[in-house]
Amino acid sequence: MSGQPASDQQQKVNLAEKLALFSDHWAPKIVAGFNGHDIFVVKVKGEFVWHSHADTDDFFLCLSGQVTIQLRDGDVVLNPGELFVVPKGVEHCPMAAEEACLMLIEPEGTPNTGNEATATAKVRI
Repeated sequence: MSGQPASDQQQKVNLAEKLALFSDHWAPKIVAGFNGHDIFVVKVKGEFVWHSHADTDDFFLCLSGQVTIQLRDGDVVLNPGELFVVPKGVEHCPMAAEEACLMLIEPEGTPNTGNEATATAKVRI
């Protein structure tokens, strides 16, 4: 090891520190990139919108709290350390009774609602 600091692209990411930078709900923040994918953190509370993604699966990793991924044929409840992948084309609606935090991975440019017109703008922090 050279003792030199890693470049910006090689910096480790502390998810708790990133989550401490904002308080808004349902507004994913990009924290890193991976092989053409954005890695996000998001704070959630209440119900999102029913939606689907025609061209990609939807990856959810619960970091804190409890999140329910509502599906038309039953719910999936996620606790910290649990993940669920919604297959592409499957309608779903995430919700959390109390604030929870998620990590999401999506192909770059994927709208969080499945529709560019209604998607939340993505911000890198």
